[in-house]
Amino acid sequence: MARYRGRHAAQQKAGKASGHRRRFQLSSSRYRRGLGGTAIAAVVMAALTASQAPGVELGGDHGKGRSDAAGDRSPGDDSYETQLPPLESPHPPEGASPGGSGDESGIPASVLKAYKDAAKSLASRTPGCGLRWELLAGIGKVESGQARGGAVDKDGTTLRPILGPVLNGAGFANIKDTDGGRWDGDTRYDRAVGPMQFIPSTWDRWGADGNGDGRKDPNNVYDAALAAGQYLCADGRDLSAKADLDRAILSYNNSDAYLRTVLAWFAYYREGTHSVPDTEGPLLPTSPGLGESGGGPDKGGSPSGPGKGTSPSKPSEPSKPGKPSESDKPGNPGGGGGDGDDGGTPSPDPTAPDAIVADGTKSFSAVAGEKFAKSPRVKVETSKGKGVKGVKVDFAIDGATEASFDGGAKKATVTTDAKGFAEAPGLDAGAKAGSFTVHASVPGKKLGTVDFTAEVAAAEADKLERTSEVVMSAPKNSAFALPIEIKATRKGEPVANTAVTAKLDNTTEGPHFENDKGEPVRTPVKLTTNEDGVAEVGKLFADDKPGDYTLTLTAEGGATVTVKLTITG
Repeated sequence: MARYRGRHAAQQKAGKASGHRRRFQLSSSRYRRGLGGTAIAAVVMAALTASQAPGVELGGDHGKGRSDAAGDRSPGDDSYETQLPPLESPHPPEGASPGGSGDESGIPASVLKAYKDAAKSLASRTPGCGLRWELLAGIGKVESGQARGGAVDKDGTTLRPILGPVLNGAGFANIKDTDGGRWDGDTRYDRAVGPMQFIPSTWDRWGADGNGDGRKDPNNVYDAALAAGQYLCADGRDLSAKADLDRAILSYNNSDAYLRTVLAWFAYYREGTHSVPDTEGPLLPTSPGLGESGGGPDKGGSPSGPGKGTSPSKPSEPSKPGKPSESDKPGNPGGGGGDGDDGGTPSPDPTAPDAIVADGTKSFSAVAGEKFAKSPRVKVETSKGKGVKGVKVDFAIDGATEASFDGGAKKATVTTDAKGFAEAPGLDAGAKAGSFTVHASVPGKKLGTVDFTAEVAAAEADKLERTSEVVMSAPKNSAFALPIEIKATRKGEPVANTAVTAKLDNTTEGPHFENDKGEPVRTPVKLTTNEDGVAEVGKLFADDKPGDYTLTLTAEGGATVTVKLTITG
């Protein structure tokens, strides 16, 4: 079966694309009872010329000379499947296990859920759009055969990449690489990616997180369906109005034939559909640029297209999970892999960096003057979550503290190890309390930034002691001759700028401080240690009450020391 090569190729090779007729094979079980051969031929031709489809008026010549057909670059490469739906209205087959490769109305469970979730989400976010999930299903059918018949993992990500033709100008548009090979694995030219076939630059603008995992991945059917819905609803379109519906579909691919094909499937799915197990949905035949035998667009082959008069192939039998069919095996020409451009050889598992994520905690704390016990650590991984070796990761400290990496640097670059991990150098807290952030990113790649928060707490002394053991005594009604000096330390090191409280145990008589007026003061006094961790208690005076008294000094964090004060008679 043919696959259109894009609006330029379709118009140049097919001439009047809207009037093009193609052969179409129908199983005898789908013939309407009572129709003769001539009537059947008339019905088939009516479907293929697309004057209308069940329940929906099909578009006319909308794709030519219409500047409003696409307000943004179309998401994909303009290539798509041309298979039309069966002439009979769909209905779930009888029995406990509906669907299967021969039932076109069955949609793989994960894919169907993605369409419905996207439509529900957009119904609340853009209620005036009127997007129906069946429209997403129609587009998903012609773009990727419903993600290759539901070949997705439990999270909705395709088991193998679905890549369109290389956009190198050979039969398709010429689009130089815009994503560094992040999504399509090609650092020279772009390719449409995923079940809804987004070009990387368009995904960069419209990408969405449809499954809530914090990532926007065009290979994930939930993300791709939501992004496609947002794209279709753009510019205030009301998809319940035919003119806006046509414009939305044409913005996806500005081609009359594409419009009619999508509308046909849209109408078909609106008549009824049902869920089938993933990987058991109907698979579309192979197509140019998607591993078709005979060479892809850059192999010099001559793939069929409009005007070639080819007939559609019988849908492939689905592969059982974990056991690919012969047609799906890598390197088998004509296989239904759908992810290569060179005669059926599929692209390898993605190896390009796709995301940077935190490994472990994103919050750190330390005491001023010490080192942090741990450092920020990240993982650079592919779209499948596999670590990527040899990727440079930049770590940068942002904040007003004195924190730094080992050696006093504020920035450091670390290369990921064999498992994709990169850990920042050791972090010194510095002497100043406060908070800061460590940003981790991959230079030259649009992978986002991972932010780590760090808190530097004021130093707390674990020991407080006098610098002298001189006995503190004074005759009554006189001053104590010597000052009291204390030192705060933590792990044997001086603690600067920490608070110390000096408190007299007797607040009615005995030793006291004095204010500026010479009046006795027996309330606690606040001190602060200097850079050497030392603080001096203010001058003390004795009243006329001889006896022994106690002065207690307490540092922030709880370390204490007591000093005996004696007033002699």
